[in-house]
Amino acid sequence: MNLNDKITSLAKTFGAADIGFSDVEGLNDYGYKYAVSIFVRLLDGVVDEITDKPTYEYYSHYKSVNTLINDLTLRVATLIEDSGYKALTVSSSQSVGEREEYRGMFPHKTAATRSGRGYIGKSGLFVHDDFGPRLRIGTVLTNAPLIVGIPKTESECGECNLCVRNCSASAQTGKNWYAGMERNDLYDPRACSEFMKNYFSHIGNGFVCGICMQVCPKGKKNKRL
Repeated sequence: MNLNDKITSLAKTFGAADIGFSDVEGLNDYGYKYAVSIFVRLLDGVVDEITDKPTYEYYSHYKSVNTLINDLTLRVATLIEDSGYKALTVSSSQSVGEREEYRGMFPHKTAATRSGRGYIGKSGLFVHDDFGPRLRIGTVLTNAPLIVGIPKTESECGECNLCVRNCSASAQTGKNWYAGMERNDLYDPRACSEFMKNYFSHIGNGFVCGICMQVCPKGKKNKRL
């Protein structure tokens, strides 16, 4: 097996739903050319319980999936380094705030869209071709020579505005995403965060919402019966 296949086999064995590979040269501060995106699906049974507010079950599930992703990125990074290359894991959910609030050390969605596995929706969430936005993402940066996907460069939301209409925080502009678009032209992360803290602080300290994810038809079309 080549390294792509080894990474895919390892990650799926331990719980990943899909893996993406991308060229991120010049798009990170660490000098790495390649990225591995690890997608873990959120359970429909949990997401479907979200209505006009998040649930305690969703908050618990969200934390559990983040823990799994961090375990998967460590396993993948270790495999890459055991193969003679360097690797750097990117936490599934961590805001570093060194340059701008609500940003991590490297945007998972940049690697994910460049892997060709999906696009960014009007919600600001990554929308996977198979699972819609019902997932979480982890990333491994590396200098290992990987076979990469064809990047997606524009939204496939079209005229759909379900997430925009259902956002209680009015955090979304309703514009369609395109590669290189400024995040604030798509949605306001501060408005989203402040609304969650103000209204959902009794549920996970106002850390999660999930309404825009639950209403997205891309997440529902492949529902398992």
